[in-house]
Amino acid sequence: MQNHELTTIGFDADDTLWQNEQFFRITEKRFAALLADHAEEEHISARLLEAEKRNLAVYGFGIKGFTLSMIETAIEITEGRAPASVIAEILAAGREMLGHPIEALPHARETVEKLADAYRLVLITKGDLFDQERKLAQSGLGDLFDAVEIVSDKSPA
Repeated sequence: MQNHELTTIGFDADDTLWQNEQFFRITEKRFAALLADHAEEEHISARLLEAEKRNLAVYGFGIKGFTLSMIETAIEITEGRAPASVIAEILAAGREMLGHPIEALPHARETVEKLADAYRLVLITKGDLFDQERKLAQSGLGDLFDAVEIVSDKSPA
């Protein structure tokens, strides 16, 4: 019988070590409110999701791609008549997301610290390189990992 002792543990980052998805949902609500005169919130959200899926291969995951997808959706929903003020609001919302402070989730630091004593820890996250590096630095957890991999997409392979 072979010894299969666990030596390395891989962690995801967003919504595992710190909040992330909630900021996308808050911004999506703000976006839907901007376009409330043109469509119902559910329709706007569905169109935005379609744009995000369509754009993943071009923009990848992250706030910048989300912001561009919101702009594209605003143009589509208003049939090309989205005022510059709406586009400016979308850009401001994207900048706010990029500037949002990152704090480790409760017990994340203690958990990672305990595991760091016994295992090699690797952070594997997907998304925009600059944004993920910013979040890791702000989280204060970066020094606990032996390696960090920021990839454009993740799959079981």
